[in-house]
Formats: sequence, C-alpha cells, structure tokens
Amino acid sequence: MGAVESPVPEVVESDAEPGLEPETAVARLGLIALSTDLTLERDALRLIPPDRAALHTTRVDYANPTTPANLAAMAPRIGAAAARIVPGVDLAAICFGCTSASVVIGEAAVDRAVAEGRPGVPVVTPPRAARWAFAALGVRRIALLTPYLAETTRPMARYFEEHGLGLASIRCLGMADDRLMARLSRGTLVAEAEEADAAGAEALFISCTAVPALGVVAELEKRLGKPVVCSNQACLWSMLHLAGLGAEAAGPGALFARALPADRPAA
Repeated sequence: MGAVESPVPEVVESDAEPGLEPETAVARLGLIALSTDLTLERDALRLIPPDRAALHTTRVDYANPTTPANLAAMAPRIGAAAARIVPGVDLAAICFGCTSASVVIGEAAVDRAVAEGRPGVPVVTPPRAARWAFAALGVRRIALLTPYLAETTRPMARYFEEHGLGLASIRCLGMADDRLMARLSRGTLVAEAEEADAAGAEALFISCTAVPALGVVAELEKRLGKPVVCSNQACLWSMLHLAGLGAEAAGPGALFARALPADRPAA
C-alpha cells in the first residue's frame, strides 16, 4: 500500500505581540575588513564577549601587493563599504581594519569616507588605536615592527613621529602579500620582535591587522619586560571601551588593564 497523504495544515498566525529584547542589549560593532583579510575577525572572536557585543563585518575590495599605491586605491570604496554595515541599526563604533592604509590614505580622509556611509559613528583605525594605547600606557618612545615592504613601512614610521612618538628602532619583514602575513609563524613573530626591540623603547608596536600577533603579546611582554601592542589588540580594546564594555574587556598584555584615556590624542 502507498503512504497515506496527510492534509497540509493551515498556517496559523499568532495574534500575540512578540516580545523583543532592548536594542541596547547587545553592543554592535562595525568592521570594514579588507577582502583579503584572514586574521581580524578571528581575533575579534577571542576578545569580544559574545553575550554583550556583536561584530558586524563588511569587506572592501583590495588587491595585493601591499604597496602605498594599492592601499590608497581603496579610499573611494570605503564609504560604500561602511553603508553596508547593518543599515538602520545603531553602532557603537566602526573600525577600518587596515593599519597601513589608514596611514597612506590619511585618518581624516578615512573618517570622512566612513561618515558618508554611516554618519555619527565613532571611527577606530589601527594606528589611532595604537596611539590611544600608548597614551593609556604612558609610552612616548616605541620600537616598530611591520611585516611590510620598506616603502610601506616608512610612512608608518613618519606617522608616529608626526604624532609625537619617538622611534627607537624600525624593522620590517619585506613582505608584499597580506595573505602570507596572516600565516606568519609564532616562532618568526617572537624572533623578529626580539630583534626589533631596542633598549630605548618603552614599548613595542607590531603593525598590521593581517599579522597573527595577538597570540604572542603575553609571551613577548615577559621576554622583553615592556608593553607590547599590536594592531588588532589595540583596535578591539578601543572598540570595547567605546561600546561601554571596557570594564568587561579581557585580553592579552598590559593594555587590557588600562582604560581608554578620556584625554586621548585627537585624530
């Protein structure tokens, strides 16, 4: 015998008013990531408390190699990328997730571009977040380690000097593809950081959101005996504080024991 077909039940629409959680129950953070990024979202999962905050990501087209010209080419696309981040929903902050592009394009230009798509939302860039981190740590002189080519590292060094931070040393790895930067081994990062450190440096900054440096911050602070700040650590620390979650923020290194400075350096 064949199977007996049961009649399809009618759809019953509830007449009860749905209960909704408050819009403020979850802090919402926006991220503009490069199309090639492999690291920043992963690091965010490690640091953002999932019951208190959510990260909403959009991507902006980017083509390697990581040269100043290619980084600058992203500028016209930032505004449209920002506009795609959960339209109509309040955001506590938006991060433009590229350290070197923030410097090459200029943070004022990044701010304007993000504001075109999402006006009124605080903007975090990795170099700006790093300056806030150094202000919180009381650091005035740093050692700089980047994965970039020398031509991409030089503007980064100038950026920090122009914003009043001294440079005790500058070291780069000469890499051109951010997808390879994302595969740097723990051993390489530790060894290169130790080479980059200098006696006159009060802290070490590891630049680039692609670099998986978050996992070596604690070890490096023990080895070097000084604060270590990396791009993703600084960005996520800044965003959590801007979202009012600073007291709940937990992460590696001395930075997460510090509050976002009320008198933090301007853009």
